[in-house]
Amino acid sequence: MLQHDHLFEWRTIEKNMLLGLEIQKKLTPATREKVYDMLKTYGLYKFKNSRPSQLSGGMRQRAALIRTLALDPEILLLDEPFSALDYQTRLTVGDDIGSIIKKEQKTAILVTHDLSEAVSLGSQVLVLSKRPATIKSIIPISFPDNISALERRNSPEFKDYFNQIWKELNDDE
Repeated sequence: MLQHDHLFEWRTIEKNMLLGLEIQKKLTPATREKVYDMLKTYGLYKFKNSRPSQLSGGMRQRAALIRTLALDPEILLLDEPFSALDYQTRLTVGDDIGSIIKKEQKTAILVTHDLSEAVSLGSQVLVLSKRPATIKSIIPISFPDNISALERRNSPEFKDYFNQIWKELNDDE
């Protein structure tokens, strides 16, 4: 999942969701039903006949995630997926997508420059060194299972994790 959703304007949301399955020749009644179930679960079913330009930025990102999840990948790579969104939408969509990934029981690697995003969505943060990038440190992140990404931002541990990552990024090598 990339910074931009790359939904095709000439296809409806439904057709965009089915595209990967069509390309991989995996479109069956069962996989189609799975996509419909995800559209219903994640609030996009009533927009299935809409064009991407008729959706908000957050809805488009959810659609892009559903398109990816339809292929049942083992690992998701999210490359700055919220960077094209305004701050408020970014928080809401980050929370939504974090919940979706948890509900679908997927492993995700989130590439981000936003420390707050990394702490609120991650279970561990890999801090990279300057070029050439190597793993400088791995910081385990632990919050209660029942709190959302938005709620993590308000917990007392959030500031400690943020400061620890900030220090790692700014230590002289």
